[in-house]
Amino acid sequence: MERVCFLLRVRPERLAEYKERHRRVWPEMREALSATGWHNYSLFLRDDGLLVGYLETPSFEHALAGMARLEVNERWQREMKPFFVALEGRPDQAMVRLEEVFHLD
Repeated sequence: MERVCFLLRVRPERLAEYKERHRRVWPEMREALSATGWHNYSLFLRDDGLLVGYLETPSFEHALAGMARLEVNERWQREMKPFFVALEGRPDQAMVRLEEVFHLD
């Protein structure tokens, strides 16, 4: 199981709306994430817009590819793109993955 951590940056003026959108993630989006291998998935947001994501998956490469094929993901990414700072492409293509340097089990 891969443990994946990534960073993005949310526009500070859109933090409240970003949080609200994530309180109401579409059921079909939640189902798609689970079905494509996104498990124990969390997002953490700092007041300045720094977004930290964490998930566990058998293969991050396959999890990303699985979502990329789904129409629900295309809609979600299109709606979320305006929330992010200096974003090229879709949010799910701009994640900056962090290297895991320590893990205590």
